[in-house]
Amino acid sequence: MNYVFFDDAQWSDLLPLTFTRPACEIRIGILTIKEKWELRLKKDFSYICPIYLAEKFPYHANEKQATIYVNGRVCPDDGLVKEINKLKPSQALYKNEVLLAYCTSNPNESFIDFDKIQSKANGVILNFPWDIFKNNGKELELDFTLITKGKKSKPLSKSNKVIGKGKIFIESGASVECAIFNTQGGSVYIGKDTVIMEGCLIRGGFALCEHSEVKMGAKIYGPTTIGPHSKVGGEINNSVIFGYSNKGHDGFLGNSVIAEWCNLGADTNNSNLKNNYAEVKAYNYKQHKMISTGLQFCGLIMGDHSKTGINTMLNTGTVVGVNANIFGGGFPATHVPSFSWGGADKLEKYEIAKAFEVAERVMDRRGITLTDADKEILKEVLKRTSGK
Repeated sequence: MNYVFFDDAQWSDLLPLTFTRPACEIRIGILTIKEKWELRLKKDFSYICPIYLAEKFPYHANEKQATIYVNGRVCPDDGLVKEINKLKPSQALYKNEVLLAYCTSNPNESFIDFDKIQSKANGVILNFPWDIFKNNGKELELDFTLITKGKKSKPLSKSNKVIGKGKIFIESGASVECAIFNTQGGSVYIGKDTVIMEGCLIRGGFALCEHSEVKMGAKIYGPTTIGPHSKVGGEINNSVIFGYSNKGHDGFLGNSVIAEWCNLGADTNNSNLKNNYAEVKAYNYKQHKMISTGLQFCGLIMGDHSKTGINTMLNTGTVVGVNANIFGGGFPATHVPSFSWGGADKLEKYEIAKAFEVAERVMDRRGITLTDADKEILKEVLKRTSGK
């Protein structure tokens, strides 16, 4: 049996996060959606995604075998995995009107005429970027159970203090000293070769993925996830950082999602609550307008390779595209387009050659190369978003 992720029309409602990745590469909980499925099924997946992403995220399925296609914005739970494994060719699994998965022996066959089965499972389905931090607590607990099953935690140093009887799991190579953990609100996962410095105050649920670092005196409220190869400090509340991004200094980040290769300058602060306590609206790329999030608390959504200068202030529900560079006084607009350079006073076009130059420097520090495929993706993002 082959397994393939597909992106449906809702992929564009997850922009700017999906400008540079299929939906299944979104991190929520501890793992990416792709990692969740592959760990549960013990199978490798390939992708069907927008054509400009296909070189980096290719399709590899053997078309001589039956294939199960899984919606990349759907997170698995045990019930959903069982339902999908029972699918036979010409059957499709739905949750209300959302196509979760379908099975076929003929890749050219239309699933529209398949036998429709309604799912009884309760896996998280991502519709908009803010669904990530909204559902992070649930996914963090599911991932914690999946990752730690049958494994033994590294002992926690006696220099630390734990409040509550919740679960803490520490992978090998982690260094954790003189921190305070409160597990009453959720589990705490500390990944391989991570560092939590002295004086940190952390409330679960919390996940610190491999090779990441929490700097001295940080205050973190769950449910929060810090993806791999990231550095964080200051105050963070109910936020998800995909990985390879830094918020290394004081400043507040709340109810937010930060993609990869981002940097928040010292004392960058985002608002996550309107002064009138009204429902927050945020920019939607499909509709090209602000839409209601249905949330009272919603902070910053930031696409790959974007950055803020020191003392940057961001309004409630700010959406920042890919490769934006924000600096200067005042509050910039609540939608900062991709490849923008500037702030509240003026936004100019961020020349792509300069953007490549910076990205190459940033990625080289992590031993990663900006490939030709990466550059073509960024060129397409610029093409799709220029002037919008």
